[in-house]
Amino acid sequence: MNTKTDKDDRLVLDLLEAVGKQNDVSQRYLANQMGVALGLANSYLKRCIHKGWIKINQAPANRFLYYLTPTGFAEKSRLTAEYLTDSFQFYRRAGESCAQLYAHCENNGWRQVILCGCSDLAEIAVLRAQEMSVEVLGIYDPGASMTRLAGRPVWKKFSDLPRFDVCILTDVATPARSLEQLVKQVDRERILVPDILRLG
Repeated sequence: MNTKTDKDDRLVLDLLEAVGKQNDVSQRYLANQMGVALGLANSYLKRCIHKGWIKINQAPANRFLYYLTPTGFAEKSRLTAEYLTDSFQFYRRAGESCAQLYAHCENNGWRQVILCGCSDLAEIAVLRAQEMSVEVLGIYDPGASMTRLAGRPVWKKFSDLPRFDVCILTDVATPARSLEQLVKQVDRERILVPDILRLG
């Protein structure tokens, strides 16, 4: 997951979904829906028009109407199915990875766990902890914009953390950098890294 191709496919899917919902939209609106700059949205729109997935018609007042073509609907369906399959595979692999770490925690008598990084992986880790005899106290993430995730508190400052036995790295965006920063705060032996992050 999170390869350049995955990101590219996700942006195409976001564009096709936005056009499929409403045809009288501006390119600025499409860029907002895709979460990208206007120029990049324009580039994706041109590519989708060139591939025959989107048809464009001029409307009054210098506006344009965008329509999904039958091949555009088919591509949207294909990308949606692919995205869901990838999501389920990620969920299953992440869940297995967390379960292995929690079993390791149980074997070592570690019960109090802090997750490091707000992400989908952190949410999965909270869910899998409910099946084990470990407790996720919360999530440490210096760059977090939220105060809670999956029913657990989120701390931005390491000094605010309660006493814990072990940290589990759950940052999927920049795991290597987060691990490097975490090692400055915690003994490396007390930091566990799920194999799904592929850092080991």
